[in-house]
Amino acid sequence: MLKKVVSIYDHSLKAAVFFLAVIAAISILAMIAITCADVVMRIFRRPILGSFDMIRIAGMISIACALPYTTAVKGHVAIEFLHHKLSRIGRAVLDVFVHFSIIVMFVFLAVRLIAYGQALHKAGEVSATLQIPLFWIPYVIAISCFAAVLVTLHILMHPGKEMIKP
Repeated sequence: MLKKVVSIYDHSLKAAVFFLAVIAAISILAMIAITCADVVMRIFRRPILGSFDMIRIAGMISIACALPYTTAVKGHVAIEFLHHKLSRIGRAVLDVFVHFSIIVMFVFLAVRLIAYGQALHKAGEVSATLQIPLFWIPYVIAISCFAAVLVTLHILMHPGKEMIKP
């Protein structure tokens, strides 16, 4: 029974990570399309109104949504110099300390982002040109931070393995 629950949890987490990665990819494609279209339209002296707002929002979304996937495939830059100098137990202790620090940092960041999103919503904050409400962006980033926490917990429970093969 417990094994089945863990299996369902693992599959659900992987699906959520892939979903966020797809959102990141779509955001990157949107940035490319908007930039190319804006450059072409500027040739005809008809720039796309609000292209800066759209690029800025898509950039934030792409970076945030790529975070859990990058963590799952262990795609972050690692400092191996110190790792090679430590014993096996020392490496394990360092890994636990680093992953625990990551969890604390991302939980703190997610909680603060939710509070920031609520403040933006209450203030009615919008983008400069297109007047797009901005409160939802910190919520998306917070969701990605929570997903990165869950991925980091998975990595702690399965040391030495990627959660997802790139």
